[in-house]
Amino acid sequence: MRIGIFTDSYKPYVSGVVQSIDTFTRELRRRGHYIKIFAPRYPNYDENDEPGVYRYPSFHTPFYPEFYIGMPITWGSRRFARDLQLDLIHVHSPFCLGQVGASIARRLGIPLVFTYHTLYDQYVHYFPFAKGLAQKAVVFMAREFCNRCDLVVAPTKVIERLLRSYGVTVPIVSVATGINLQLFESGDRSFLRRRFGIAPEEKILLYVGRLSKEKNLDSLFRIFNGVLRHNPAVTLALSGSGPEDEELHELAEQLGIRSKLIFTGRLSQEEVAGAYKSADLFVFPSMTETQGLVLVEAMAAGLAVVARAAFGSVAIVDEGVTGYLCDTEEAFVERIDQLLHDQALRQRIGSAAAVRAQNLTAEKMAIRLERAYQALLDKDQPALERLAREEI
Repeated sequence: MRIGIFTDSYKPYVSGVVQSIDTFTRELRRRGHYIKIFAPRYPNYDENDEPGVYRYPSFHTPFYPEFYIGMPITWGSRRFARDLQLDLIHVHSPFCLGQVGASIARRLGIPLVFTYHTLYDQYVHYFPFAKGLAQKAVVFMAREFCNRCDLVVAPTKVIERLLRSYGVTVPIVSVATGINLQLFESGDRSFLRRRFGIAPEEKILLYVGRLSKEKNLDSLFRIFNGVLRHNPAVTLALSGSGPEDEELHELAEQLGIRSKLIFTGRLSQEEVAGAYKSADLFVFPSMTETQGLVLVEAMAAGLAVVARAAFGSVAIVDEGVTGYLCDTEEAFVERIDQLLHDQALRQRIGSAAAVRAQNLTAEKMAIRLERAYQALLDKDQPALERLAREEI
């Protein structure tokens, strides 16, 4: 198949969407498919490092300078896409370049696929005013965009049900972003202690992800403060970067927990694998995930997970088997206490988590997406319906 991917975020920007595109692109190319990516241009990034990417002129956002928005210019890319003889277009945003991809698909008369990566209504804190109205408008826009597509990909069944509740009527197939199982199974167990000088007697809690408001990290800091009251020999490591970095440092100082925190900054994939492998427990407070890819990565490394009970976490974490889901900060503290004090329980849950992660490999998920593409191109509605009914 010849596939065009349109995305509002791509390398060198780091996010779950970028990782998903990168993972599926690598696996589908390995399976013999041709893929061209249409993405924003980033300054000071050598585009020659990665062939097969068409870059749009772009500008950075005022609220997050690391993120650049591609200008939705269609005339050049429309001709380019036509010359590529694409079979289908897969967009990863309903906004700027997603709209370009949708327009080109309509002009070329080829199928349009959209992955619903993000709970867009949970990001209205970035709007300068009328947040309530913006939230309703974003849900309306997401529904209308989905219904313009031939197929919507949802990262989990939970998100599929949410989209149906919005009024999405087109076919929906759940396809999670898969992981490189071997990478996370073989991480360096000494990484965090060696790199950041963490004492042997300290237990390590780990968060991996963007340092941004929607990740609910102020809640995690309050939770960690509660954990420290009963467990003084615990360190919380946060791996990632983002717009709330400075504010989180200030909050840590206010709560008196700064000396117990490690801000690792952005790490390479191998280093992140080492961070997972050298931690004792993975903690994830976000309430806005559609999948929570880092949950799967942590589970692949054999970590028990404690997460907020919300959307992606509910779909990935099997309560009491691969981790715990919490509705309140108090419950979060209690579960962390329980796992820190019960090594046998922690190890048993970690082992079950590693087994669960084996069903979510990059290869398996790429094959599932490939099947969805093929059914769409063949106009095989029964095949799409069978795929939609399958559990992942």
